Amino acid sequence: MGGLSHLTPNYARLPVKFVRGEGARLYDEEGKEYIDLISGIGVNSLGYAHPKLTKAICEQAKELIHISNLFEVPYQEELAQKLVETSYGEGKGKVFFANSGAEANEALIKLIRKYWRDRGEDRYEIITFRGSFHGRTYGSLSATGQPKLQEGFEPILPGFVYAQFNDIESVKKLISEKTAGVLLEVIQGEGGVNPAEESFIKELYELTREAGILLAIDEVQTGNGRTGKYWGFQHYGIVPDLFSTAKGLGGGIPVGALVAKNEIAESLTAGSHGSTFGGNPLAMRAGLVVYEELESGLLNHVTRVGEFFKEGLNSLGVGKVKGKGLMLGLELDKPCKELVLKGLQKGLVFNCTAQRVLRFLPPLVITQEELERALEILKEILL
Repeated sequence: MGGLSHLTPNYARLPVKFVRGEGARLYDEEGKEYIDLISGIGVNSLGYAHPKLTKAICEQAKELIHISNLFEVPYQEELAQKLVETSYGEGKGKVFFANSGAEANEALIKLIRKYWRDRGEDRYEIITFRGSFHGRTYGSLSATGQPKLQEGFEPILPGFVYAQFNDIESVKKLISEKTAGVLLEVIQGEGGVNPAEESFIKELYELTREAGILLAIDEVQTGNGRTGKYWGFQHYGIVPDLFSTAKGLGGGIPVGALVAKNEIAESLTAGSHGSTFGGNPLAMRAGLVVYEELESGLLNHVTRVGEFFKEGLNSLGVGKVKGKGLMLGLELDKPCKELVLKGLQKGLVFNCTAQRVLRFLPPLVITQEELERALEILKEILL
């Protein structure tokens, strides 16, 4: 876009403006069609103009968009129940609603510390991992194990130490009497679509049990069906003490959530934390539609087309394919930013993360036929 801009220059925007979408397809100002493999960075889980989601949002907008948490809010209990039942089981957890992944992680960090304060213990350090990403607010940025993102914003908040991902010995070395918990993504998204090894997660789980500290998982990108299960941690056969989520939860409407076991959630007493917009009726209604679709066969669809897409990426014979479900990456031996532009020229939307990894986060409703066409375009670009 040429001419004067009144926007801050913090985004390196690509030269295209999308004006509408349908399913897993986007259309720009000239009417050009694109297959979307990034879904607003994992947000538009039901794609674009989804009939049920659109209907629910329009109906709710006519009734009540926002009311505040001074009162009981329509649909909060219903969506909270879905999040708890799909993770801990009915009645075994509590939910705090926010508006984004960063906000959910801020709440998670605060709860970890308050849990120990309430028990009279001076435990406040949280172990996170190199290559992680938890958000850009001060708490979540301080938890993020990427110094380049923290540059210029020093001093970051104290109380965070960083282990090496998939290295249990590096975690053991950091545990002390000040350790409150461990926070990680089971697949590092911004860090390059790096999956945790099964043995590492199981050892980490046992280590936190033995040390008596909390295990927290950032499910902002991996949650809500993205990997073919409701939650990424379910691939590893463990259950964390608390976790955060956002992105695909609202199908495009901003919503985040902190979910915690009952005994931990009790520390969020009245007045200890809050959000003006968190859990508004519009967001809750959208989240319920997303979960209705997940329960109606969408999870199986994600697993099926995810396996097809992964096999297709492997068949290209270029780079290393990583990830689960419809959260996949193709790690190359060279920078990949130029490939993103080539993709746009050919009608394919994806992004480059960690400099050398093509990241694919398509709408969960994408069809096998659309993925076949996407693979054809990727082959043209890469080979």
